[in-house]
Formats: sequence, structure tokens, C-alpha cells
Amino acid sequence: MLEYDRTPRIRRATAGELLGRPLDGAEVRNAPRIIYCAGPLGIPLPSPRVSVIGSRNAPGDGLQEAGRIAGALAGGDAVVVSGLARGIDTAAHRAAIERGGRTLGVLGTPLGVSYPPENAPLQRRMMEEQMVISQYREGSAVQRRNFAIRNHLMALVSDATVIVRASDGSGSLYQARETLRLGRPLFICAAVMDEPGLRWPAEMLGRGARVLGPHGDVLDGLRARSRARSPATP
Repeated sequence: MLEYDRTPRIRRATAGELLGRPLDGAEVRNAPRIIYCAGPLGIPLPSPRVSVIGSRNAPGDGLQEAGRIAGALAGGDAVVVSGLARGIDTAAHRAAIERGGRTLGVLGTPLGVSYPPENAPLQRRMMEEQMVISQYREGSAVQRRNFAIRNHLMALVSDATVIVRASDGSGSLYQARETLRLGRPLFICAAVMDEPGLRWPAEMLGRGARVLGPHGDVLDGLRARSRARSPATP
């Protein structure tokens, strides 16, 4: 864990201000009262926003897939959301930046703390060029449970979530369940379905998650969902 001597200018916002609309009843339940934001992305946040998340210890093919998905999303003008953790998160953020796209980091620590420490340069760059947010004020104690709580915020600010790789004990499953509770799309990469012994994919599929095929499925699905929710034009 690395603490910064100085952090870029921090803005405070409510969840409703970040989303650009009032929260509904389901969203209010786990929404933090105040969110601390560092970076030039606008408030309200640009959309669509898609979380790309998964294991800190993902194998090489998982990291490559995270990069491909995040790069495709960034190329489609989506904001790639992730948690600045090792593994899948880091691959997703880096791919979005390399594609010239936008990415949002959601921390389980205050903005002045980098965890893991090796991601300090990436976090600093995102604070200067993209955006990093946290519900934890400066000086707050860093606790393990904060990372699971962070996943609720990540689900809240994302229009959809993609799980690239995850074990049955992964913290990504907190976000998966919250995503489905909020009624938003949850995608599971097809390679996960081939991993023997995993129990969570069947649970999530039974609750409405979908297996991710071509990279366009995420954005195509969000656009179709948006059209279905839009009032008909007379």
C-alpha cells in the first residue's frame, strides 16, 4: 500500500450527480452519501460505462481477453470501469488508455492511497488524464471489507459488467450480484464456462446473466436495451 504526499484536486459528488439523474429505490440502498473524484472526466460521467473485472491472479489468456474487451469498448466510445487491482483490472485500464479511450477507476481506499503499490503510476496517470473515484475520505482506515463495498459502487456507476475470469471466492462476485440486483446486464466470458468445478457461473446465469460472445455483444446489448426503454416517437 502506497500513500501519496499530494493528490490532484479532489471534487465531491453524490451518486446522482455522477449518474446525471435521481437514483431509483434499488440504487439508493447501497449508494454512498459522498463520492470523492480526481480527474478531468466530466460530471455527470460520460456514458455508456462498462465494468471489466475479474481475478487478481488471472492467467495470461485472461489478461489478454480483458485487454481485447476493454480495447473494443474504448474503441466503441464506452468508458471502461475497473478497480485498479492487479490482474484483470490493470489489463482493462491499460488497454483503454492504449486505445486512446476513457477509463474510470473505483477504489477501495482513499484517493491518496495506491493498492497495490505497483499501480501507483497508473493511478496517478488516471487521476491526471481520466478519473479515479472513492467513497472513502482521506485518512480513512484501509480495511479488507472496503474492497467488497467498493464493488457495489462500481456496479452502481456502470451500465453493464463483464467478468473475464473469477474463482468462486472472488470479490468480483459481490459486483456480479449487485449488478443483477440493480437490473443491469451481467456478462460472463465464455472461457469461464470451461473451467471445471466453478459454481458461481450457474448461479449468475440462473439469475439472468449472459455468456459473452463477440466483443460487440456488450455495446449492442446496451444500445438495444436503451432503445427498448426509450418512449416511442409519435
